[in-house]
Amino acid sequence: MKTFVAGILFCGLVSLRLMAQDRPKVEVFGGYQSLRIGLWTATPFNAGAFNGWNAAAAANLSKYFGVEGDFGGAYNYLTISRTSLKTYTYSGGPVVYLNKGRIKPFAHVLVGGIHLTGSQSGVSLSSLSSSGYTVMVGGGVDAKVARAIAIRLVQADWLYYSLSGTGLPGGMISHGNNVRISTGVVVRF
Repeated sequence: MKTFVAGILFCGLVSLRLMAQDRPKVEVFGGYQSLRIGLWTATPFNAGAFNGWNAAAAANLSKYFGVEGDFGGAYNYLTISRTSLKTYTYSGGPVVYLNKGRIKPFAHVLVGGIHLTGSQSGVSLSSLSSSGYTVMVGGGVDAKVARAIAIRLVQADWLYYSLSGTGLPGGMISHGNNVRISTGVVVRF
């Protein structure tokens, strides 16, 4: 218990030092994402509209440059085929900032992985699972609302993915160009 309390006090003292800086050393983002993934070559319904969460953490190395890790989960339920789909992305890479007072535009290039799972209920239960790599190129705009809090007005990313062929049903696209839009809250340390 003493170690825990000492750790909390240490983190508090370190954060005071970080707040004295003119730029945040670390930024943590959390919010909503809308992900468009083209899953099938021909389908009578929209299989690619996913909704979910997006989280990221960036270590700012200078006023204009940092390194970011990005994680996301998005979900879709196809009522016609009673299929539940889940996709998770994890990526990292450089981020460039253009600091303009209360408005902070940024651009990033992120490389990582993607994991897609799906299950179909009904007379017979079937499932799929596939992993691969992803590349995201995009950016966004943050608006400062308080000293340590900003609102991510928009983040738009072009997302390329390539899934392995194992577990993918016939007619399913194993790679594609897609769009991800995110919005949420940024906490700056």
